[in-house]
Amino acid sequence: MRTLAITENVTVDGAVEMLTDWFDPQAAGAPDMSDVLEESHRQDSRADALLVGRRTFEDFRRYWPRQTNDTTGVTDYLNRVQKYVVSASLTDPAWENSTVLRGDPVAEVAALKERAGGKDIVLTGSITLAHTLIAAGLVDEYRFFVYPVVQGGGRRLFPEGYGIPRLRLLESRAFRGGITLQRYAPA
Repeated sequence: MRTLAITENVTVDGAVEMLTDWFDPQAAGAPDMSDVLEESHRQDSRADALLVGRRTFEDFRRYWPRQTNDTTGVTDYLNRVQKYVVSASLTDPAWENSTVLRGDPVAEVAALKERAGGKDIVLTGSITLAHTLIAAGLVDEYRFFVYPVVQGGGRRLFPEGYGIPRLRLLESRAFRGGITLQRYAPA
């Protein structure tokens, strides 16, 4: 069975929704982010599927394919990776290697995890979809890039009232710019 990993950029106070400009996808003007980018590429090499909700997909599609001077490699990765977008309303994804999953998200993602021979499936952004898949018990790993910022508000990754009694720490790592990676799996 394939691993479903939720990878999120998150503030120290737990926000994944960006209300301020604490996260820049190309790290323009930020401290040296090459070590964070290297880790991101390492994770990308172990994944062959990106799973997103419609809003995140449309944000990505509006931004990434139009980048012509992207030195991060994110544009190339997103253009070539198989993208799965959960949506009842999107008809034409209009981005290469994209598939719209129109059925029940839990059933669609469970079937995607069962497909043989695949690498990791990574969900990023897509807070509503993440809430659904967390509540359904489909998430195998949580990967948090924690930014040294307190935003003071914004939506959180875990649904209100939902608890996980214990997570197992897989990795904790600090990067030069003050960002940390925290990887957890359900215990």
